[in-house]
Amino acid sequence: MKYLTIALAKGRLAQLAIEIFEKAGLDCSELKEKSRKLIFTDDKNKLRYIFVKAADVPTYVEYGVADIGIAGKDTLLEEGRDLYEMLDLNFGRCKMCVCGKKGSVVPSGFMRVATKYPKIAQSYFAGKKNQTIEIIKLSGSVELAPLCGLSDVIVDIVESGKTLKENDLEIMEKISDISARLIVNRVSLKMEKARITDLVEKIAKEI
Repeated sequence: MKYLTIALAKGRLAQLAIEIFEKAGLDCSELKEKSRKLIFTDDKNKLRYIFVKAADVPTYVEYGVADIGIAGKDTLLEEGRDLYEMLDLNFGRCKMCVCGKKGSVVPSGFMRVATKYPKIAQSYFAGKKNQTIEIIKLSGSVELAPLCGLSDVIVDIVESGKTLKENDLEIMEKISDISARLIVNRVSLKMEKARITDLVEKIAKEI
């Protein structure tokens, strides 16, 4: 029997996913050991786990290297890969928001938007709001951009809002709710429908 491959990203999402997998009856003992290995196997359930960078999970699933993956909705929106989103796993919850200086408003005309998520920002402002913007892509500390005059607003993930508050910023508009999702390769679902559906149903019961 072919092993089904599940793509995970090391970190909080993977830890929470492993907890659900174990409740669903999967053997994740090898995954919990401290190791630099990137590939783990569950011989009993004929599963293989691979650890990749969070942003790469949808890519591995779309290309069929992984049959199943766990990824944040933010990553799925930004990557725009061709795959099935099967389950909202109800963890890793946060919001994708437009944020700016406290007391300010989102400009109605041209503006500069700093973000780690250029596709999401472009889709929201240019697609939904028909607004002309300049995207300034940053890799970290996007909160600094409006404070230093680099941008008018930022588009970023907000969890507790503590970082915004400490930097005199606030949420101006919510773009989307974000959480971890279980995704499946389109061909895999056709070829291994019974096994994947059974696995998805077991996981769904533990959410």
